[in-house]
Amino acid sequence: MSATFKPKIIRRLTLFFLSALFSVAASLMLVSCNEQSQNNTSEINPSEIKTQVLRMGYQQAGDLVRITKVLEKRLEPLGIKVEWAQFAQGPQLMEAMNVGKIDLGSVGETPPIFAQAAGAKIVYVAGRRRTEGSGKGSAIAVPPDSPIKSVKDIKGQQVVFQKASASHFFILRALEEVGLKPDDIKVLSIPNVEASSAFLEGKIPVWVTGDPHLARAEKLGKVRILRTAEGLDSPGGYYIGGKQFAIDNPGLLRIVIEEIDKIDRWAEANPQEAIKLIAPFQKLPPDVMELVVSRRSYGLRAISPDLIEEQQRVADYFHKNGVIPKAVNIKEATLTSEQYAAITPPSISQK
Repeated sequence: MSATFKPKIIRRLTLFFLSALFSVAASLMLVSCNEQSQNNTSEINPSEIKTQVLRMGYQQAGDLVRITKVLEKRLEPLGIKVEWAQFAQGPQLMEAMNVGKIDLGSVGETPPIFAQAAGAKIVYVAGRRRTEGSGKGSAIAVPPDSPIKSVKDIKGQQVVFQKASASHFFILRALEEVGLKPDDIKVLSIPNVEASSAFLEGKIPVWVTGDPHLARAEKLGKVRILRTAEGLDSPGGYYIGGKQFAIDNPGLLRIVIEEIDKIDRWAEANPQEAIKLIAPFQKLPPDVMELVVSRRSYGLRAISPDLIEEQQRVADYFHKNGVIPKAVNIKEATLTSEQYAAITPPSISQK
């Protein structure tokens, strides 16, 4: 055998064995993925599911969970269909839940308090994680050339925001900070999606709003911010569910919470990729979406006694200021500790 022939044989044998190794590795990865997928979809005991349709509500600002279809991918093997309904803001979403049109949705701290005061049978399912800088995406705003220079100057002015939304708590706390009372302003309740154009045209003197409407106005140079919601003593937003739905479907909720948290944390770690996904649905310029994504809070946290206590403080604040007619007991809109243990994945933050 020639000296030049031996290396050729060795090279061929090496390539053969490497190819075989890659094939085995690929097969093992495929088996692993299949097993993981099977494990994912076998976490629910059939007795824990009492619905074939999950009805999700989302707000006009958009929803990455809906866009990426992570719930559909996870639930389809279980025979569960996901339906989505869009709402202008949190109060409208809560009203739909109250009349049984949706099962689950994300809102700020204020809408569920008003819904509970109105007798809605709802339950706090999970809290939204508060991160450093939370509140930058909400603001009390005026046109750039407005004579109003501070929050204190809005006394006697017409202030536009959606009543019973997170903006409601924001404006009351901001007024209190500067020694003003709720009666010191003239409130006009309009959803952000309707108020946005009017504000950009200079028809609204004071606007309490949030992203993406705020970011759009900022990028257009049509807004001056008096105060953001940074530092506001708010517990943040929540995923709220119909109470009976949550009681009947603990396994389903556990999977839903897990998937929402996973895609949220992915977006937090991959903001540019998240922007590319969201922008086509928002129909907003990339620079606006970049600003929106940069100041969003991502990820969920478990419902805990401390979080409920924080939410109770907000409810008491509304009652003290005469905004809601009767005291609201937040604990009446919660599950038992055992039920929360059943719907809360271990991966969810406890803080």
